[in-house]
Amino acid sequence: MATLLEQLRGMTTVVADSGDINSIIQFKPTDSTTNPSLIEAAAQMPAYAPIVDSVLMQAREEAGSQASDREVATRAFKSLAVAFGKKILDIVPGRVSTEVDARLSYDTEKTLVQARDIIGQYDKAGIGRKRVLIKIASTWEGIKAAEILEQEGIHCNLTLLFGLHQAIACAEAKVTLISPFVGRILDWYKKDTGKDYAGADDPGVQSVTTIYNYYKKFGYKTQVMGASFRNIGEITELAGCDLLTIAPKLLAELDSSTADLPKKLDASKAAAMNIEKIPMDKATFDKMHAADRMAHDKLKEGIEGFSKALEDLEKLLAKRLSEISEKQTVGAH
Repeated sequence: MATLLEQLRGMTTVVADSGDINSIIQFKPTDSTTNPSLIEAAAQMPAYAPIVDSVLMQAREEAGSQASDREVATRAFKSLAVAFGKKILDIVPGRVSTEVDARLSYDTEKTLVQARDIIGQYDKAGIGRKRVLIKIASTWEGIKAAEILEQEGIHCNLTLLFGLHQAIACAEAKVTLISPFVGRILDWYKKDTGKDYAGADDPGVQSVTTIYNYYKKFGYKTQVMGASFRNIGEITELAGCDLLTIAPKLLAELDSSTADLPKKLDASKAAAMNIEKIPMDKATFDKMHAADRMAHDKLKEGIEGFSKALEDLEKLLAKRLSEISEKQTVGAH
């Protein structure tokens, strides 16, 4: 009998949630996605030292000798994300998601500048725009930036998505893809209620199911990619979702089990459901966001978490840069 992973692939596009090239080679996903924490983890693996070092030297050259290690490291992050992205695109047949600096999440203009810079680096490397998704946090400002980028032919993946209001705003903005965070929603409810949840009762599963059905009911083109899973039960409950991005550990679990996998999400069934359409503008978005404690807390926490991971990565890069400089100085004497 086919494994759960094989059955899942028959109804859902499987994406690897990893910056580790080796696990991407192992599980052969269609697409792959990275974020600062994943890149930070990969950047500390000896196997990727050559990628990290060459990006740092390039950034040092571009920034000029007056720039501090910290300034060079900040500059290098974007190039490093693209360098890992290019490497991943050599392996996966589909797309890679590359993230805009989370510290710009409430600034539409700065998000636009950085997104265009990232896509420019891929353009320069001869990688077509169909193969890249720019990852932006689902704030109102981020969604507005994505709307403009989509009009320019730059495809976006809206991340840190926890509430229906965020999902509707993204669909109205015609973004390519959204990533609702299943596991983080579960974490919040477990902490808030002190209860455990499983299967269809999981609030993260329910959230993605609601969003999926809403999109299919009203014929939105935006795709739903469930993300941030805590166990394979959450994944099997969302079989049939457009895409699911899964960490290597859970991909391995799915690949070693042979239970039967029924399709849980179905676009044709959703089209027949009785769902009310919610018109979305900034006032409605803000009101719904304030009323949804979970979405409010998790968006704030997620942006802070990604920002911290980015700062940690910059420190790591600055340290590596000074090590390289010392080596070169010693070598020159």
